[in-house]
Amino acid sequence: MEKKSITHYKSSQKNLLVGEGDFSFSLCLAKAFGSARNMVATSLDDRASLARKYTNAISNLDELEGLGCTILHEVDVHNMKQHHYLKHSNDFHRIIFNFPHSGLFSREIYESVIEQHKKLVSGFLRSAKSMLRFFGEIHITHKTSYPYSNWNIKNLAENEDLSFIEEVDFHQVLYPGYINKRGAGSKCGQSFTIGECSTFKFRISL
Repeated sequence: MEKKSITHYKSSQKNLLVGEGDFSFSLCLAKAFGSARNMVATSLDDRASLARKYTNAISNLDELEGLGCTILHEVDVHNMKQHHYLKHSNDFHRIIFNFPHSGLFSREIYESVIEQHKKLVSGFLRSAKSMLRFFGEIHITHKTSYPYSNWNIKNLAENEDLSFIEEVDFHQVLYPGYINKRGAGSKCGQSFTIGECSTFKFRISL
């Protein structure tokens, strides 16, 4: 089978996507690859909640399933390996979390809110690193302007014994069909302004 790619991702890789909103990012990758047989896409929500929150979620899920994607619901990024499908998984080439957010919708500049976001990211990193194959990578796409820069993503990864590989500017236009969503609250189905953001790449320290 011909190998296909989009930005940092290849059809030959086994990819795990977590914290998906309407699954449009997963679908973007699957369409670029022409198949999603090497993809596992997850959400914290169950299918019924996704249908209520996002207009296109069910059609995106149906299309992903048609392309062979494994879709898992009610997956908490802090304890992914407690899910029966993932508990023996340690062979992912890439584990991807776009725009992590704790779900708190107080002012983002408050230190208490920033700390909750940092706990979310740290828990994800701790869980994800046990699911990587040798030289696999964890990718977090995150805003880099203030106050989001105060999350200190690189420091959080270092605290989990992960090595920083590189930071790459994120451009939504490179991912046709991807529509970022707020994910929680009364405006959960709406997009938010991305602004300056990057994909941070990490791997297990040798």
